[in-house]
Amino acid sequence: MNTLLDAVRAGRCDLVAALITPLTAGERRALLPELTALRRETRTWDWSRRWDAEPTLRALHLAGAACHTGAAAAASWIAARDLRDGRPRDTARLAALLAARDPAWRADVAHRLAARTATVEDDYPLIRTLLEGTGAPAPTTDGFVHAWARATTTSTDTTVTGRRPRPRPRPLRVALREDPYTAELIPRLFETAEPAPSLTWYDDPRTPGRWPAELAHLALEGTVERHALLTGTVNRLLRGGRTGHLAFYADLLDVLDLTTDERAEHTADWIALAADAPSPTAGRAQQTLTTLFEAGRLPADRLAEMSAAVLFRPEKKLVRAQLVLLGKALRRDREDRFTLLPATAAAFGHPDTALQEKALKLVAAHLRPDDDALRADLALDAEQLGPGLRRTAAALLGDLADPAGGPDTDGYEETLPAPPARRPLATGGQPIARTVELVAALAKTNAPTAEETETALDLLVRHAHQDRTALAAALLPALADRHWARQDAGHADPAHLSAPELLAAAVLGRLDPADLSPRRPIDGRGFGQHCIHDALQRVTTARAREAALRMLTDPLPFLLATPTWDCGTLEPHDLLTRLTAYARQGCEPAPADFAQALLRVRRDPRAAAAADALATPEGRRLAAWLTTDGEPAPHTRHVSDQDRGPRPWWGAQRPTVRRIVLEIPEHLVIQKEFPAVFHPLGRPRTGTPRCWHWRGQERAHLAVLPQDRETQAVWLLPDLTGCAIEEDRGAGEVLSRLAELGGPAGPALHLAVATGLGARHAEDRLGAVDALLVLAARGELDTALLGRDLAELLRLGTVKPNRLADAARTAAATGAYATTWAFLARALPAVLTDATARGAGELLAAAADCVEHCGPGGPLPEGLAPAAARKGTSQLATQARRLHTALTTTTAG
Repeated sequence: MNTLLDAVRAGRCDLVAALITPLTAGERRALLPELTALRRETRTWDWSRRWDAEPTLRALHLAGAACHTGAAAAASWIAARDLRDGRPRDTARLAALLAARDPAWRADVAHRLAARTATVEDDYPLIRTLLEGTGAPAPTTDGFVHAWARATTTSTDTTVTGRRPRPRPRPLRVALREDPYTAELIPRLFETAEPAPSLTWYDDPRTPGRWPAELAHLALEGTVERHALLTGTVNRLLRGGRTGHLAFYADLLDVLDLTTDERAEHTADWIALAADAPSPTAGRAQQTLTTLFEAGRLPADRLAEMSAAVLFRPEKKLVRAQLVLLGKALRRDREDRFTLLPATAAAFGHPDTALQEKALKLVAAHLRPDDDALRADLALDAEQLGPGLRRTAAALLGDLADPAGGPDTDGYEETLPAPPARRPLATGGQPIARTVELVAALAKTNAPTAEETETALDLLVRHAHQDRTALAAALLPALADRHWARQDAGHADPAHLSAPELLAAAVLGRLDPADLSPRRPIDGRGFGQHCIHDALQRVTTARAREAALRMLTDPLPFLLATPTWDCGTLEPHDLLTRLTAYARQGCEPAPADFAQALLRVRRDPRAAAAADALATPEGRRLAAWLTTDGEPAPHTRHVSDQDRGPRPWWGAQRPTVRRIVLEIPEHLVIQKEFPAVFHPLGRPRTGTPRCWHWRGQERAHLAVLPQDRETQAVWLLPDLTGCAIEEDRGAGEVLSRLAELGGPAGPALHLAVATGLGARHAEDRLGAVDALLVLAARGELDTALLGRDLAELLRLGTVKPNRLADAARTAAATGAYATTWAFLARALPAVLTDATARGAGELLAAAADCVEHCGPGGPLPEGLAPAAARKGTSQLATQARRLHTALTTTTAG
């Protein structure tokens, strides 16, 4: 026994195998306790020792697998991750030790190993070896099927050249023909949750040696039943999934080159795919159904069923192709119009008016004068048409809901979403239990909101001032899982604690006052230049350190800067009340806390007299801040040529782009009268530099300056510009929150909203739309200014017309048609003068939708008349004519 353990510790796998081979089952079981104890010991080794002891682990793995006599225990030992290293497994030696076991036992172990998703890829050679000669079926788990496909794809032959064997790749066709599990496992390729990665290793699916081509060959020679292959592929497509996962199965159908009968057998499946599958797969299903139609194998009722589903899809290409197919069917047999025209009417509700018009023309071309019942049914569907097409529909189908036959704009009323309601922060009167619950939750949160943080800070300060001992007794069990809260932990490092944790650590006595000194840099870099995200975070951290230090030396009764509202705004009367209480109690305000209160207070000059009447230094500073000192510094604006970023490693030259840059001058009051940690907020800054700071805290940082949206918009503009011209994302969400704050809604905020409307990603555009609607609902939106900014951004290329069109449609769909048109009217000349602008037609279509709904009248945008006079059927010319007609009609009316 000792000899075997010595061999295991020495890493002698050959000796371990020799010692175990002659042992009986009982003798092997007797070795397990000591092998298990050695395994527990290896788990305590540090990484340096485990690196040196890899031979020991390999020998221990071999010995334990061979000594277990139960199938479950053996499989568990073999698959153990703590006994593995980065080198290939010694499959041959382990398989030789297990070869004498009962075939049923080996098959049981093999199937158990195949069921372990994390290790089946590594254990595949062993599983195949264990199954040899057992007569057991192959495992059918997803992991084993993937491993089988990969091993079959990369299998090799060994050819002896001279004295040295040299492996060479074995063709996939040969590997499939020689593998005994081919017929059994190929159907499983279509049942796994995701396709085996090796199936997609091809450029052309028809290339011999690639899976699609070889599966088709197996069906041709009869190794696999063609019907089963076809059915499995179609069923897998019907299950759905990501586009990349479905591409292999769609390619396989192309390679199989289905006959007309095979296509017709799955007509219902193609219709389902055309209705619900991802766009590429739906397009292929649509082509298959088109082929069936051309072969006369798609009846009118099935075509109508297909059309009702496809015409509901948002993809214009699919809808356009379906309308073409319907036109062919209606021309082939006019009697089918009773079935096909109602299906065509499904396109009346499509958001693209060009497709609505195409469907309406199709109805007009095939509807006969005596089709009264059909006309009545179509008139009901025509209510979905846009206002501009209802006149044509009324002339064709009879009176619609709008008897005048045009958009009823006389009674139009703008509908704007209500602005978000502010919520008050109530911190007074909260019990200790509520405070402890909130602090314990925030200790486990990576991105707390400003509301949660401010509530926790004020509650901790209040309760510590009243009874720090009781608060500490309640906090200790709630924070028992935090290493810094343990009684034997010593002093905690403030740099590793969040703001609520800092105050909680002060309550528990886990902080050294010397570490909280305001003269000690927060991160060792002093108060030099930092990105704005870092500067804002340092303000919050410095204020928390200050409160923690006062808690240990001269406790504060409460904090001055705790916001009145959830957005971070502090009302002047609340700050006056707190300063009065401080003066009455003889409490000295904390400098950072008072400075933060000034940045948060709503600037109401009417409260200046009451502030001055306090006759304290803080009262006089507040009075000056409410009148003159708190005025935001006006920014300057210019256009700058900027590189898009560093040159990529492959050497391609990245073109420069032109972007609008805003610059903020120095704020002298913040520079001279505020604590040093606030100075970066008052330094001159430009909107040009960008940083790759951590994300997720921007919304919380807005509460540092909740009454200066203009300054924060300048700081946010680089991120928004990155969202428009690069692949960045996330700034739009910050923009929607920024619009809810206080202070002037000036040029910087409008430029930020305009830039966000052209963001690359839809979620950022949606955030910009939210900001736009908030400003409009509060009466703060200058549509002329926003339109001029959009026109300039369109000319610079920062905002793309198609993205702006998407944002405009989203805004208008809320009921803000007049608001949307008001800024689009100023932006359209930028695209009307550039006929090559991608998406210009979409932007004109969005503008026409707005005019048709609200009918504002007024002068035509510059360049619209020449664009409308162009000949042709391009989207730009078509939508220009539509907008021109809508404007002239409403103006004449």
